[in-house]
Amino acid sequence: MTKVRGALFGLAFGDALGKPTEFMRYDEIVQRYGPGGPRDLPSDGLVTDDTQMTLAVADALLRAQADPPLTAATLEPPLREAFIAWAFSPENNRAPGNTCMHAVGDLARGRPWVEATVQGSKGCGANMRVAPMGLAPGLTDDERAGSAQLQAALTHGHPTGLAASELSALAVRWLLDGLPVAELPAALRARCESQRKVYRGDWLGDDLWRRPMVDSPERFIATGWDECLDVLTGLEDQVRYIGKDADPCAAGGAGWVAEEALATALYCVLLYPDSPVDAIARGAASSGDSDSIASIAGGLAGAIHGTQAWPADWFERIEYRDDLDRYAAAWS
Repeated sequence: MTKVRGALFGLAFGDALGKPTEFMRYDEIVQRYGPGGPRDLPSDGLVTDDTQMTLAVADALLRAQADPPLTAATLEPPLREAFIAWAFSPENNRAPGNTCMHAVGDLARGRPWVEATVQGSKGCGANMRVAPMGLAPGLTDDERAGSAQLQAALTHGHPTGLAASELSALAVRWLLDGLPVAELPAALRARCESQRKVYRGDWLGDDLWRRPMVDSPERFIATGWDECLDVLTGLEDQVRYIGKDADPCAAGGAGWVAEEALATALYCVLLYPDSPVDAIARGAASSGDSDSIASIAGGLAGAIHGTQAWPADWFERIEYRDDLDRYAAAWS
């Protein structure tokens, strides 16, 4: 349980640290917190829509797992219900992403998800919430990859959002299973190459890929894998050349889009492989989508180090701690 719990709480801790800095310039963050970024959980422990949507995905996945096998047919209805419940909750007041709100609004009106999704969006809302697909035990490789892509596709229909979501889920899973974090970038790049022409039609259907100038599902999905590969290439070198005192967005991008959110979060963990608090603080001290970068970094760092990664008093101060503990217990 310690690693699953460490990852779930870690993503919430990163989210809470990045919440106050999300719309600040890098120089403003440094002036207020120092170059290392915020290092203590805010007293109210409040998170953003990143954690809220992660909990929605976790709820949907747990319900779908109760009726095996896990398929698009068993996962899509609870995902739709959970996203709609989140969208119309009074607690959805944390600057939610426009793509998510637009797509979920159409889901609430009963549109098929392939029509509701924002086809051109690869925003990080696709993968900042996907950690449950990596944390849940016992899934086959196809179930993990397909469910990660499907949860993204309900709102973000761009192939890069799909590929980045699969990679984000697998990164959590591989670290839970003991892959050294130094080997993770190469493993993710290998996944990009091996999956480049794999369109998961049994999860995504036959209509999502049909776009102007796209003549096959393989050509559609290859775009996503290629963009992910581009941002992950050379990431280890960035750790050496950019260093700990620069804006982490210089390494992997600002994180407003899915592939950059994963790359910059992983960069922060590579910078501080043995210091999880430093990793999420570095993510929070970024000029881009700080809460999403720090949240993804927190999930990765927690998957490596478990609950001992985090200050003990943070577990009592974080918002939604009962929900986080419930899913940790279910998947441990």
